[in-house]
Amino acid sequence: MSKSRDIYRRMKSVDSTKKITRTMEMVATAKLAQAQGRVIRARPYSAELMDMIARLATPDLAESQPLLRQPARIERAALVLLTSNRGLCGAFNANLIRTAQAQLRELEEAGAEVEFHVYGNKGISYFRFRGVGMALTRNDLGDPPAVDDARSLIGELAARFVAGELDAVRLVFAEFRNMVSTPPAVRQVLPVGVGEARKGPQPFYILDPSEEGILDHLLPLYVTNSTYSALLETAAAEQAARRTAMKSATDNANEFLDNLRRTYNRARQAEITNQIAEIIGGADALDG
Repeated sequence: MSKSRDIYRRMKSVDSTKKITRTMEMVATAKLAQAQGRVIRARPYSAELMDMIARLATPDLAESQPLLRQPARIERAALVLLTSNRGLCGAFNANLIRTAQAQLRELEEAGAEVEFHVYGNKGISYFRFRGVGMALTRNDLGDPPAVDDARSLIGELAARFVAGELDAVRLVFAEFRNMVSTPPAVRQVLPVGVGEARKGPQPFYILDPSEEGILDHLLPLYVTNSTYSALLETAAAEQAARRTAMKSATDNANEFLDNLRRTYNRARQAEITNQIAEIIGGADALDG
């Protein structure tokens, strides 16, 4: 009797855990839908902004824009890592931390002095436990992230880049591709990399006041937007990773419960058989 009772207690415990993971999966799914919508709405704006900068930034103008300054050698860089404040999201934070460590090694091996900025409790606790020096630690970014969060993150670093105190600013974040693919990514926020303008028919712009005046406004806007989009992508990726992890935990709990039920039924059947055998044996003894 004690064996079946122990199995039954374990079944109740696993079932309670399954209810928790199922609830967390549903919450993550709801948050993911909202976060995914924010990412999708933000992407066209980022693409148009980058395309306009690519059309305006001629080589001559690039030399006069501090945010486009390409250093001959990176001597001092800032590396910013975005992680989550909470766990239960699989390997999400571990992958981001591993990517940040690779970036630290790459910059240091190239002879650069690196300032390490870490956002999120998971990244902070990991590197603090291992004695890695961090220039800045924060866990107060909004949920969902706001443009003001991006400004507070990149504003001072951009000012120091313009002043020549930094040669590069890199951002390690999670790229949201779809519900099951959220790989870590590295984005060089500064200096601004001007890509190629989209091919096809070229629109005709009437520029006022001038290309340089417009770039003076667009480049800081692009730096803030690039950081903001990374915050949105990371927030969506975190919820996707948590949903996947909780769904996997719920599925595993269901499978474990099925195995426990079969074991419980066999144990209970064996106990009933033994009890019947005892009753028959007792009756035979009385008859004898």
